[in-house]
Amino acid sequence: MNDIKVAIIGLGYVGLPLARLFATKYNTIGFDINENRIKELKSGVDSTLEVEEELLRSVLIDTPAEEKGLYITNQLDDLKNSNYFVITVPTPVDKNNRPDLTPLYKASETVGKVIKRGDIVIYESTVYPGATEEDCIPIVEKVSNLKFNEDFFAGYSPERINPGDKEHTVEKILKVTSGSTPEAGVKVNELYKSVITAGTHLAPTIKVAEAAKVIENSQRDINIAFVNELAKIFNLMDINTHDVLEAAGTKWNFLPFKPGLVGGHCIGVDPYYLAQKAQEYGYHPEIILAGRRLNDSMGDYVASQVVKCMIRQSVKVNGAEILMLGVTFKENCPDVRNTKIVDVIKALEDYKTDITTFDPWANPEEVQHEYGILSYQDLEMGKKFDAIVLGVAHDEFKDLDIESLKKENAVVYDVKGMLQGAVEGRL
Repeated sequence: MNDIKVAIIGLGYVGLPLARLFATKYNTIGFDINENRIKELKSGVDSTLEVEEELLRSVLIDTPAEEKGLYITNQLDDLKNSNYFVITVPTPVDKNNRPDLTPLYKASETVGKVIKRGDIVIYESTVYPGATEEDCIPIVEKVSNLKFNEDFFAGYSPERINPGDKEHTVEKILKVTSGSTPEAGVKVNELYKSVITAGTHLAPTIKVAEAAKVIENSQRDINIAFVNELAKIFNLMDINTHDVLEAAGTKWNFLPFKPGLVGGHCIGVDPYYLAQKAQEYGYHPEIILAGRRLNDSMGDYVASQVVKCMIRQSVKVNGAEILMLGVTFKENCPDVRNTKIVDVIKALEDYKTDITTFDPWANPEEVQHEYGILSYQDLEMGKKFDAIVLGVAHDEFKDLDIESLKKENAVVYDVKGMLQGAVEGRL
């Protein structure tokens, strides 16, 4: 495998850790169209915080011709000597929750311009079953003028990156692999097997691998929807949901899911990919879409619960000053993609409240650009609030002096069940 040269297309939360890993063994080209991203990575800085500065710098190389290491570029010509092209671009949904494969199409065009006979293109982006061979490969064929499974081949190895998780890093998570032919599958599997210490699982077809990925997150989505529904029921009964789950969790086979806001780039998105494909086959997926509807409604539900708590505490809602703790989609991570905290903020603003968003992890410029929301990485000293909503369980919030931030009769609402002591509301 000494002649392997890997190109990673897309250097975000998935692509960069994978590129860093391949670079420890192979000549690896990291390609991205974002010039600012290229500049920061070349300087050894990763703003996503997925790859530590020392680790990134240890694999960076200055020219694309070295035997191993990571060369960062936005120049198409630098990809031409690669023989494995791994596509790791986002696969979002649009405002109507329909799959948006535009980044995947663009990346396929990019590969089509540089792929050669005998090369393999591997997709890692989450898609519905069939997308790789039916939607993406025809683009590579058209641009390259090469014939699929004769001149070039394909693979699919779904990403299993968990943003912010420093324990389950890419090499420590078992990798599903697949190929467009049995021979291609073996090659793809051997490539990943050479760097993934946790091992690999070679699926029989690309469609099987695609389906396996999309149901991983759909399963989590449905389970979280179930406990979110339980939280709504138990709140009506004046029962602490977290106490119920703790008691139920004493049974060996009880699944430890907790209620919450389901955002991010995977769990809150992937079920829509599977649902759309199912509908194309004439099947309406009731459980999957019901889970999505319930989880997508939780932002409005949390806002309404906060307002009810404020009314019970005789806090005037109109014009109330509310502190939102956290805006990223999960704890201890700067990722704000598809964060459902935004739904809570927008719903509270509909009540004519004044929201201050504090998140030491989130980039304020990114939050402003994506959602038009002002967020701060530091709190104004001495300011007090009518209500405080803990939306994200960042470690920094564990030591925050909540009492010093409260006005008289102020409400504290804990979405994550993280705060100790008395609070006026919990999800």
